[in-house]
This record gives sequence, structure tokens and C-alpha cells, in this order.
Amino acid sequence: MGFPEEYKNDLLQKGPRDFHSAALSLFQYQARCNPVYKAYLTHLKVDPNQVKHLSQVPFLPIEFFKTHPVQSHPFTPQVIFKSSGTTLQQRSQHLVADSGFYKVHAQQLFEETYGPLAGSVVLALLPSYLEQGDSSLVMMVDHFIRATGQTQPGFYLRNHAELRSAVAAARQKSQKVYLFGVTYALLDLAEELASGEFSGITLFETGGMKGRRREMVREELHSLLKEAFGVAAVHSEYGMTELLSQAYSQGEGIFHPSRTLRVLVRDVNDPFAISAEAGAGGVNVIDLANVDSCAFLETKDLGKLYPDGSFEILGRFDNSDVRGCNLMVG
Repeated sequence: MGFPEEYKNDLLQKGPRDFHSAALSLFQYQARCNPVYKAYLTHLKVDPNQVKHLSQVPFLPIEFFKTHPVQSHPFTPQVIFKSSGTTLQQRSQHLVADSGFYKVHAQQLFEETYGPLAGSVVLALLPSYLEQGDSSLVMMVDHFIRATGQTQPGFYLRNHAELRSAVAAARQKSQKVYLFGVTYALLDLAEELASGEFSGITLFETGGMKGRRREMVREELHSLLKEAFGVAAVHSEYGMTELLSQAYSQGEGIFHPSRTLRVLVRDVNDPFAISAEAGAGGVNVIDLANVDSCAFLETKDLGKLYPDGSFEILGRFDNSDVRGCNLMVG
């Protein structure tokens, strides 16, 4: 059994015991064995042997997933996750060596936050993800649906009446209900709900207006959803095509990293000035589950890191110069 399998087995055994040392050992492996990451480090003139702390680790710009096969060892992917986007856009591709690992690991992280899936009901209103295909979110939610043992269907395109019936049936049996929904689809559904019809469910807003509705700030959106669905909080999942780990927010847009994920922030004007201290900046992610691809990613998200390691997503870098970006105030 090689390094990748041993490392993933340790994660499934509820590791790592020490995130810092586990991340550094994964860095040394990927710096040596991942051709794309190795070439990037060479270009930066970084000697991996001199890297002794996570703040010294160079993070691979996430755009490489659009242009290169990011693999830490040669393998034929069992699945290729693709980012959402139009036919004119180049979609990121995450080559996944072991889809079974992804599903079991995602279930572990979810249950560590929310408790066992068995006996509960998972429902999903993710039309754009289903229609586009190759979505990591759809695979994860589909696995969750299977893990519950539920008899009713999990995915609903635009058949709101059937979804409402499924929620009513689950509530009648006092089952825990989790509803994952893309933002615009939840807003469409919200306009049809009777008062209290969905109260008590756990609502996950997965982001995305997809050009269907006007963009709104999180506070306005969550206030609207809380009132329409009769819930005390709107939950969210922080994940992306290029990550195999997730972080969850149980309200107010504050995400708590799972045991295999950490966020650092970088200076918006100097991508190599990276800090694990609290503050705002570009979001860098360490995802230990990305054993077979690259665990150290420089994302296009702007965020705020809090002293306890929790974080908030403030927005996105666009393709223009972001010096003096007003999101960095405060």
C-alpha cells in the first residue's frame, strides 16, 4: 500500500491527530510526485526541504485545474468533477482517483457536524447542477440520500408539489429533514410555501443565482429565506469542484472548518504573503482529502478568518486589479 492509500485510510479513521504535521507530510509528497505542483514550485524557486511551516507553503492557483491534469500520481480517474459554467467558459476539472473515498469522507464530515444520516430525510432542489452534470455536490447529496435509508425520492427539479409532500410526510413521522437548494430555486419555492409548512427543517443554501434572479447580499437573502421557510437559521456548505472536504455554516455565514480542512488568508496585493492569523484577504485552503490532486489551493474567494479558525466568505476576486478592494475594509 502506497502513501496515498495509507494517508486516505488514516483520514477515514478520523485522523489526522496533528493537522500541521499531516499537512507538511502531504506537502513533501506532492512537491515530489505531483508534476504540475512540482513545476510550479520550481518556477517559484522554492526548495521543498526548506519548508518547515504551513505559512511557507506555496499554494497552487486554482486556475490550474482548468488548464492542467492535477494529479499526485498516475491514475485513471473514477470520476471527473467539473465546475459549473456556460458552454463558453472553461470549466475546472478535478480528476478523482477514488470516488468511494470522497463519498465516505464527505459523510463522515457531515455527520461530525449534524449527527447520523440514517433515519433522517435528505431532499435536494439543485436543478442547474443536475442539468449540467459532473457535480461533486450532486454526488455528495446523492450519497447522503442513500445513507438515510429513506423511501421517498431525494432530487426534485421543479416539481415543488412533490417536494412539499415529501417534507410533509417526513414531518408527520417526526423525521429530521435536510433540504439542499441552489439559491434561485429556494427563492422560487419560497413564493409557494404556506406559513410554517417547512418550519423545523434544516435548510442548506448552496449559493448561485445563475443569472435567474437579482444578486443580493447574504443578510437580505437569509432573512428572506428564514421568514419564508420558518427556520431559525440558514445553513451553508463551503465546498467546490477542486476540494474533496467541506466546511459547514450553521448560520450567519460563519463556516467552521472540518478536521481535514483549514483556511489561511493572503494579502490581496501579494499572493505570497500568507497568514494563519485572523484577518481579511484572499482565501487559501488546505484540504488534506486532496491526496491524489493538490491539497494547497489559492482560491478566487475573498474572506475573513477569525481567531478560532472559523471563516466567512465576503466575495470573489474578479479578473481586474483588486488593489484597494472595499471588501477588505473592517
